[in-house]
Amino acid sequence: MGKKRVCVIGAGASGLTAIKCCIDEGLEPVCFEKSHDIGGLWRYEEKEKEGACVYNSTIINTSKEMMCYSDCPIPDEFPNYMHNTKIMEYFGIYAKKFNLMKHINFNTSVLSCEQEEKGSGEVKVKIRNEKTKETSDFEFDAVLVCVGHHADPYYPLDAFPGIEKFKGEYFHSHEYRKPQGYEGKRVLIVGVGNSGGDIAVELSRQAKQLYWSTRRGCWVMNRVSDQGLPVDIINTTRITTLALKLLPISWINNIVEKQLNARFDHQMYGLKPKHRFTGQHPTINDDVPNQILSGRIIMVENVAKFTEHEVEFKDGRREEIDVVVFATGYRFRFPFLSDSILEVNDNKCRLYKHMWPSSVKNNSLAIIGGIQPLGAINPISEMQCRWACRVFKGRLATLPNDNKMLLDINRNKVSLQKRFYNSQRHTMEADHVAYMDEIADQIGVKPNMFSLFITDRKLARKVWYEFCSGYQYRLKGPGKWAGAREAIMGQKSRMFCPLHTRATTKSSKSKKKSLLSYYWLVAVAIGAFYVYR
Repeated sequence: MGKKRVCVIGAGASGLTAIKCCIDEGLEPVCFEKSHDIGGLWRYEEKEKEGACVYNSTIINTSKEMMCYSDCPIPDEFPNYMHNTKIMEYFGIYAKKFNLMKHINFNTSVLSCEQEEKGSGEVKVKIRNEKTKETSDFEFDAVLVCVGHHADPYYPLDAFPGIEKFKGEYFHSHEYRKPQGYEGKRVLIVGVGNSGGDIAVELSRQAKQLYWSTRRGCWVMNRVSDQGLPVDIINTTRITTLALKLLPISWINNIVEKQLNARFDHQMYGLKPKHRFTGQHPTINDDVPNQILSGRIIMVENVAKFTEHEVEFKDGRREEIDVVVFATGYRFRFPFLSDSILEVNDNKCRLYKHMWPSSVKNNSLAIIGGIQPLGAINPISEMQCRWACRVFKGRLATLPNDNKMLLDINRNKVSLQKRFYNSQRHTMEADHVAYMDEIADQIGVKPNMFSLFITDRKLARKVWYEFCSGYQYRLKGPGKWAGAREAIMGQKSRMFCPLHTRATTKSSKSKKKSLLSYYWLVAVAIGAFYVYR
């Protein structure tokens, strides 16, 4: 019997690691990518392209050590927060290292995926060559859907009365590329997510005046945290995750909101939301308060209606506007999948562990990267692919039956509804470390802290106290990588490397402060455990 053939749809951040994981498990990947190159969302193109695309200035919100694949560290000299061109360069390094390009069919769209009614779960895939427009049919043993969730703009124009009368320019942030051409114009940004914040800051430096509209407000976090460290390496640690799990949610909100307001008072700046910090996916931006303080950005209420040349807001304020950018997010959907495989309504769908459609026979189709983590997506997509490929290969027991899957799906749905305010944005949320550990447990690659503290205390301290990078899941079990320990031991030096471009005198103060913060977290976690157990 030959190798099982797996169809990989998309050659972006999730698709590349899907190909690699198939190879690791002895499966035969066949990847279809509708564009001419790898990279997906992160490949910038001047002209509008079908599917996801960044704008020219986009810099990632997760640091390099947190976003890299678990067996391919990003080069030491690369910056901690990478520009989209650097991310593309890294994807190239990854593809070359594991010889992935030969498995990709470019300029090829997937038109449909249908599971065979008879048989053991094979999937029929119809594709189209975008150059010749010829269609072909293939049969695969399994499918990995790796198209992400930033390809289909959510553009709710019917929610904005009078927009059809508006004489100015308006478009979705999906179409935005560069700030040139907006000089001297009065611009309105609708939506306070990450894209809305980035575009608001960039255009505020060009426009005559920039207005930023929000329904609920938002909590704004800096990429640069205490002592100049990337914020995600402070927040995404095992000790922090334990403390957050044990402490009352009101304590967490009070502590974090106090820290955020210490940087700038969200109420004074017109940004304070109607919900607590943990009730929303935060907005990551370093420049918003500076632009508000200098008057380049003016915060305004939600739009009430449009006229030919003006916008009226909910509080009665009226402003003359030339350009409107709707940063209103994206819809989560897969037009090539029939409703019998996966039905999506208002970004809600039934996916076990955010990846398995319960209706698919023999679990022969998985959604990869269809999740909104409070952290980096690349290692999560990789972990999902490692799990899926072992299921496809038959090296793991079958997944739970439909009823157990639906029970877990409903529990997760209720949990999200309790935690976050009702929004299309919050149907796919997951905590980075908790989710990675949950999937790693399925594969048998979750680090055993008790064993590590006995056998390798130096490594154990790194795994427990430092940021939870993907290398931790290559220390043992299937897919074990001989370089994992070295990668973990050197992750801080790789983080500091691009910053050490000029020699300065050393100080021990920052190190002491950092160590004290770790001890404080340990004390809080232990105390909370005994109080609330």
